[in-house]
Amino acid sequence: MPELRRDLISHRWIITGTQSEEEFFSSLNPKPKEMMDECFFCEGNETKTLPEIYSIRKFDTRPNTPGWQVRVVPSKSAAFKIDGEVGKVGRGIYDMMNNIGAHELIIESPHHIKNLCELPPEQILLILKVYQTRLRDLNNDERLRYALIFKNQRPKSSVRYGHTHSQLAALPLTPKAVKEELISAKNYFSYKERCLFCDIIRQEQKDKKRIVEENLDYISFVPFATKFPFELCIMPKKHNADFRAESESSLKNLAQILKISLSKISLVLNDPPLNYILHTIPYMRPKPDYWKTIHNDFHWHIEIYPQISEITGFERGSGCYIQPLLPEICAKLLLGK
Repeated sequence: MPELRRDLISHRWIITGTQSEEEFFSSLNPKPKEMMDECFFCEGNETKTLPEIYSIRKFDTRPNTPGWQVRVVPSKSAAFKIDGEVGKVGRGIYDMMNNIGAHELIIESPHHIKNLCELPPEQILLILKVYQTRLRDLNNDERLRYALIFKNQRPKSSVRYGHTHSQLAALPLTPKAVKEELISAKNYFSYKERCLFCDIIRQEQKDKKRIVEENLDYISFVPFATKFPFELCIMPKKHNADFRAESESSLKNLAQILKISLSKISLVLNDPPLNYILHTIPYMRPKPDYWKTIHNDFHWHIEIYPQISEITGFERGSGCYIQPLLPEICAKLLLGK
């Protein structure tokens, strides 16, 4: 039975027990025939996934049939189960709880396209609107504290089908990495009475050395202190803590800058595997006003991480990252200069 276990030293929650021994060792050596037979995400293969949770589709088509534009289905290898109670308990000095939550796959196109940046802005806009819809819907589940949207894009992997999709994981807790970001933003606001992220945007616009793309509503830049080469951050210029609150006109500009940013990474790095993560505010539990300043001190954003370098023992042991290229050089190369 999968469980959430809390590490007493780091205060991280660990998801464990999601596979049997047989499943784990089988996943290390997948059979070649199983890799590329067919793509379950392509239009026409709707019965090969779990039944859809939500979709944007033609008005005269039924769920789990062709005719969709964006489709959301449960993950077959879900790290969380939707049924049951959180059941937080102690086991001696250790804390644990049931792995209650949601794990969804957002299939971003009916066609077998591998990279999000290959989609037109209109299609990316639909994907962003689906993100908002699923985040709003899961907010109705009182057991959940945070929903994380992320992408693991591996276009050249022989183990993956390569069909562009992103994922949503909703948890009964706020992950440590997110919590640390929230606390850092809150402390900065308490000291300076300004949003940390708004100040970063102003500094980047002043320096003009790390900006990769900018439009009316958004800025895409290489952070001043990156962990990985060619890492990017996309932020709305207008202060907003909650991604769900962005208007459709704003999302149009987000679709444009996301496509351009990912295209630049693909061009310079020859289509690398990458991750992106959307950080927005947690669900306001246990009560709506428990964090009274969060709408002032936090600022939602997207982090993009090309996977072109490995994390070594030094990084794991020290928490300090070695990034071989200056962020300003990364930005210059992404700009084609």
